[in-house]
Amino acid sequence: MSNAYSTDKCFRYLLSCFRTRVKMYIQVEPVLDYLTFLPRDVKEQIMRTANTSGNMKAVELLLNTLEQEQGWAPGWTREFVDALQRAGSALAARYVNPDLTDLPSPSFETTQDECLQLLTLLQPTLVDKLLVRDVLDKCTEVDLLTIEDRNRISAAENNGNESGVRELLQRIVQKENWFSTFLNILHQTGNSALARDLTGVDHSESNAEIENLLYEEGPDINESLCSAKEQPNLEKKEWHAENNLSEASCADSSAVSESDTSLAEGSVSCLDESLGHNSNMGSDSGTMGSDSDEENVAKRASPEPELKLRSYQMEVAQPALEGKNIIICLPTGSGKTRVAVYIAKDHLDKKGQASEPGKVIVLVNKVMLVEQLFTKEFKPFLKKWYRVTGLSGDTQLKISFPEVVKSHDVIISTAQILENSLLNSESGEDAGVQLSDFSLIIIDECHHTNKEDVYNNIMRRYLKQKLKNKALQKENKSVVPLPQILGLTASPGVGGATKQAKAEEHILKICANLDASTIKTVKDYYNQLKDQIKEPCKKFVIADDTREDPFKDKLLEIMSSIQAYCQVSSMSDFGTQNYEQWTIQMEKKASREGDRKIRVCAEHLRKYNEALQINDTIRMIDAYNHLETFYHDEAAKKFAVQEDDSDDDGCDGDKDKDNTKRLVKEDKTDRFLMTLFFENKKMLKKLADNPEHENEKLSKLRNTILEQFTRTEKPTRGIIFTKTRQSAYALSQWIAENEKFADVGIKAHHLIGAGHSSEFKHMTQNEQKEVISKFRTGKINLLIATTVAEEGLDIKECNIIIRYSLVTNEIAMVQARGRARAEESTYVLVAHSGSGVVERETVNDFREKMMYKAIHHVQNMNPEEYAQKILVFQMQNIMENKMKTKRNNVKHFKNNPSSITFLCKNCQILACSGEDIHVIERMHHVNMTKEFKRLYVTRENKALQSKFADYQTNGEIICKCGQAWGIMMVHKGLDFPCLKIKNFVVVFKDNSQKKQYKKWVELPITFPELDYSEYCTFSDED
Repeated sequence: MSNAYSTDKCFRYLLSCFRTRVKMYIQVEPVLDYLTFLPRDVKEQIMRTANTSGNMKAVELLLNTLEQEQGWAPGWTREFVDALQRAGSALAARYVNPDLTDLPSPSFETTQDECLQLLTLLQPTLVDKLLVRDVLDKCTEVDLLTIEDRNRISAAENNGNESGVRELLQRIVQKENWFSTFLNILHQTGNSALARDLTGVDHSESNAEIENLLYEEGPDINESLCSAKEQPNLEKKEWHAENNLSEASCADSSAVSESDTSLAEGSVSCLDESLGHNSNMGSDSGTMGSDSDEENVAKRASPEPELKLRSYQMEVAQPALEGKNIIICLPTGSGKTRVAVYIAKDHLDKKGQASEPGKVIVLVNKVMLVEQLFTKEFKPFLKKWYRVTGLSGDTQLKISFPEVVKSHDVIISTAQILENSLLNSESGEDAGVQLSDFSLIIIDECHHTNKEDVYNNIMRRYLKQKLKNKALQKENKSVVPLPQILGLTASPGVGGATKQAKAEEHILKICANLDASTIKTVKDYYNQLKDQIKEPCKKFVIADDTREDPFKDKLLEIMSSIQAYCQVSSMSDFGTQNYEQWTIQMEKKASREGDRKIRVCAEHLRKYNEALQINDTIRMIDAYNHLETFYHDEAAKKFAVQEDDSDDDGCDGDKDKDNTKRLVKEDKTDRFLMTLFFENKKMLKKLADNPEHENEKLSKLRNTILEQFTRTEKPTRGIIFTKTRQSAYALSQWIAENEKFADVGIKAHHLIGAGHSSEFKHMTQNEQKEVISKFRTGKINLLIATTVAEEGLDIKECNIIIRYSLVTNEIAMVQARGRARAEESTYVLVAHSGSGVVERETVNDFREKMMYKAIHHVQNMNPEEYAQKILVFQMQNIMENKMKTKRNNVKHFKNNPSSITFLCKNCQILACSGEDIHVIERMHHVNMTKEFKRLYVTRENKALQSKFADYQTNGEIICKCGQAWGIMMVHKGLDFPCLKIKNFVVVFKDNSQKKQYKKWVELPITFPELDYSEYCTFSDED
């Protein structure tokens, strides 16, 4: 028994010393199959962790369980070592074998670490060039992979070769002598070029020479590997080594940083805990030996990037380092985020030294910025000391946000996640979080802290608590601690100001909303930033708008015919934004008044107006396709499967006959509009296909792109900013179809928002990440983007920015211009001569100068005057929000669901009463009454099914007149007709008022939550 006790103690000691290395080399699922001493419930818990949080977390749970040995039968340690060996984790077995017969030597570990670093650096190249099928069988044949490894890699390959390669790499690095074995396989399978990239050794050298080069234990090994790292396609990194002679450090430390384990875990997980340093215990002989042997354990640190600030960065950071709330205003590309990382580390360091709780949350307003800040800034610089994680709306979390906050020191998150958790805490729905849980809040792109933006909603809570704290202090009561605030922006803007005083007021309001003691900029801007910030050359490319355009003339003729038919006219010109607003107002007014003729004509006029705008921006054929798609859908609406409303007589054959396609109701207005289009369809198509009348602006854009991509031999990378998703997609297609662009090496792709739109298909978050990743690596060298890419996108090599007929405000101008970060960059504005775009750009230049002058004035205000004005604006912010909330509450109190009814906006049929509406998850409005079911028909949803947390869209519901009403939603196994309020006219019974709303939140009615239990017993027939 004493021998067993000694063995167990030795095992736990070894595990504490080599914990991080052991974690790297274990695949937990096959190991569990061989552990007979573990209870079934413990195994199931570990398996659940593997499925929800990844292999690394599951291994951590397994090791924790083993360290807390619970009276298992003697010999369990030997069984665990045997399980590791049998499951293909032989290298892990060497570290925890109590016999100490084969403990890896320090030189072996050094080689393993450096080989892993090389593979990490070259992973993008391998993912891009290696075909997993070329090497999979060979790796299995030489026992570099187990059969289970092979099956998992094959399964991953179903999602693409790239996924298969990533799975392959994460598994081979867990095996012993994997590097030399993998090099041999690359040579044998015709991938010698990749082997040469990994080693820097020509493939003509023998395999034996390569293996000796990699696994010799001597002073030359570091030189050999360093020579490989100095190849042109690899980054140069510094390698550091530290010594730690204390046994206590040995138990807590690790030799491999989290970056080293990225391959072992697959893609970087936002929830993986930071790994510090790992020590290597034991001598080369592998025996336990004396205490002096334990004291000679070396702790080899992984390469860590050095966190240093330039003089101008330190200048703007100084007040924040003193604990003050500030806004840092630095140009795009000057390193604002690096300053924030430095401040975050300094803040946490000081909190730790003072034995005070410290926690930092970094708030961003775009999902793609979470991963960018996490992987490129906060994680590399802070992982050695602090636990860092990144969260966004698309993160597949299996634990709550409050739990994530508790278990991490730095959280990078979208602001909406924090806002939701604060709301949950206030409503008592769950524990949620409090602002006092954080000691520092960093707000990226803080110029959005305005009006009802989510940033301002969060900060308004801060300001309210700050005022409460002042009252508590007067009463000598304890106050609620508030976090320090740090705002980051490249341009706070002037809020549309035309006078300097209003610009200064706008800057003061932003400072007040962030409770900033000052706004910091670089004093000697030019001298300090001239080498860091490369100001792009600005050019205007103006197209002549006097071209002959018969396609446009034909559209104008059709629109005039429609206006004459419904006897309406607009003061605005066709094809303008004002005309579009007019059609929308006409449509709403006609819906309220029940005038279907004008409502339908207004809808069709809006589509023709959109076609005019498309024709003005991109190609005639794109405008034609827009109309053709609309009228094709309109024609499809006139046919729908209508279910027989009669009782089921049990005869299936008769029922099938009733489910036939029938023509739904069509009046003379529909016939006029449909006939008008289809009579002109051939002519429109012929005109759209005629290249003689090409958009002059497109010609200018083509020449601009070709000029920029051919003026230098250096790689060129550019972004074209355009207004709509449709124009971004169409421009991408136009470039792909034009051989001239391919001849100069242009590889283009569109980048649009992830928000849902009924007009045009959105991009998923993963699609966005993939496009941005390919742009950074050069697989794509021209992005055609909407404003989603204006803020925060970090691509230093971008040297051409084109704003294509797109000018908004001075903030957007500064942000877009800031994307051009390479030397000799160019910022080009392409527009029609009469569009007014050049004039607006000139106004933005003026506003930018006004902004810096206003910032300078605010910085030099008398401190007392500044504090007084800030307080006034803070009180104004709180009171305005309070009054708005009060008005909304009054509306909710006065109205109730039974006081309204819903009419189809097309045929004005009574659809339902407000009391028939129930809400799912406070957002989905459904009607489950049998009466309502008789009023609509269903059809297949033309868009792809969108899957969410616990519901999915399954089809579209339409009125029998052809008007869409909403979607059929599957929630917890049941079908629910989910209504879109924009498709109805809302009638208030008391005063017969009729209104149309775009969103449910605009309707001043509170609907009850759906009681799921009332419907879960329904049969399919019901």
